Amino acid sequence: MTRFNKKAARARPTSRVTSTGRILRTYEGGRGRERDARSELFLLAVANFVSQQTSYESGADRDDRFATLVRQLAVTDPAWTAGLLGWLRGEGNLRTASIVGAAEYVKARLDAGAIDGPSNRQVVASVLQRPDEPGEFLGYWTAQYGRNVPKPVKRGIADAVRRLYSGKSLLKYDTASKGYRFGDILNLVHAAPDPDKPWQGELFQYALDRRHNPDTAVPPESSRVLTAHRELMAVPVERRRAVVTSEGGAARLAAAGMTWEALAGWLQGPMDRAAWESVIPSMGAMSLVRNLRNFDEAGVSDEVAARVAAKISDPAEVARSRQFPFRYLAAYQHAPSLRWSYPLEQALGHSLANVPALPGRTLVLVDRSGSMWTRLSDRSRLNRADAAAIFGTALALRAADADLVEFGTTSRRLAFGEGESVLKILGRFGDLGGTDTTSAVRAHYRGQDRVLIVTDEQYTYNRHGGPTEQIPAEVPVYTWNLAGYRAGHGPSGTGNRHTFGGLSDTAFRMVPLLEAAQDADWPWAA
Repeated sequence: MTRFNKKAARARPTSRVTSTGRILRTYEGGRGRERDARSELFLLAVANFVSQQTSYESGADRDDRFATLVRQLAVTDPAWTAGLLGWLRGEGNLRTASIVGAAEYVKARLDAGAIDGPSNRQVVASVLQRPDEPGEFLGYWTAQYGRNVPKPVKRGIADAVRRLYSGKSLLKYDTASKGYRFGDILNLVHAAPDPDKPWQGELFQYALDRRHNPDTAVPPESSRVLTAHRELMAVPVERRRAVVTSEGGAARLAAAGMTWEALAGWLQGPMDRAAWESVIPSMGAMSLVRNLRNFDEAGVSDEVAARVAAKISDPAEVARSRQFPFRYLAAYQHAPSLRWSYPLEQALGHSLANVPALPGRTLVLVDRSGSMWTRLSDRSRLNRADAAAIFGTALALRAADADLVEFGTTSRRLAFGEGESVLKILGRFGDLGGTDTTSAVRAHYRGQDRVLIVTDEQYTYNRHGGPTEQIPAEVPVYTWNLAGYRAGHGPSGTGNRHTFGGLSDTAFRMVPLLEAAQDADWPWAA
């Protein structure tokens, strides 16, 4: 043990994910530990993509467990639950889970007649951070509980509408594909314009007009983007491509709030090189990342590609996009040409900026068992095994002295050099079958100062006991749970045993806090 760790051991700090002491069985038959309701909900919330099937639970079962926990804690612990939901949508960047959670929070409290704690209105407003989310909230509420929308829900949505609705957001999100149009929402919640936005009254009226009288709706003169968009839409189809290729064409598209999706429909023709090069300057970083294949297929110039590469790898753009690191891995794995590889590698590195540089010796164990190969969501081609490998590798690279180990039925230590890229090391990981975490710990623990395990915790039975039991009590063991199953592979919240959840590197900040003998509070309270 280093002097640094001895001090932490004496102070015995606590992590917030806590076991109850009740013994459960993991899905692979190991001796697991039940967590208290707050800890179970937290781990499930940060690991669950709504309706997503996993190796051991159906999407419906996970959704039911999530909703049940939210409803329970909304009544018994409203302040904590409201904090969780706001954090999920903010720093956690999980849209659907926070919206569903807020709806269940409000329904439970209304049914119980609860009046203490944060207001239902505040909770609803806190999770609505993008202009299409008021419609998503209403869609969920009416599907679950009918078209009778309570006043607190209406008022929370109205607060969000005043904050989020603008000319650009109307062009981007008020489309026929949405179940609730802006005008529908305004009719339902009766949102008054923000007094500090004198143009918003005219915008609201236009949103109502284009919903109910689209042929005669006229955008207000107070909105430059809407009037510019109307002028573009009036250009005859046969002249539109000439607008795109003309001098100042890109600026005109940007001024009219023309997205690449809208441009494809407006042109009524292929998105060729000229079309892409005209809209690329106004595209956001993640829209660029998603369209790298399209750029190559259209043959965008090296000069434009260089600007794309600079933007997607810019640290400030990466921070602003708030994307999980695995998004960049997915883009890297499917990038059509080598010119995108290095920028995506840089972007991935920037997205892991919060990984701490740990002193002393560190053992990092990455779960590569069969259950970890479940996809993160139906919309993602990436799986938990690769997400675990990203974080485990980043931790090992940043540590002063680390042993990086992959495990499943068997285990092995992975070699890596100082300064190597995460993506290069990732190619050395394999698919290792079962989940014998205990044997991996026993084989590779050699007196390191701390042990970090990135896993779904569903280890198989081992006659020597659970994984964390193999480590001396004075040595910290940190578990990152990437699936949110009910049973954990060991105790948490006592002594030097800590469990965290999710796919964001912000949780890694807790390690130095714990070892400095500070209390590792819930992320929204830290």
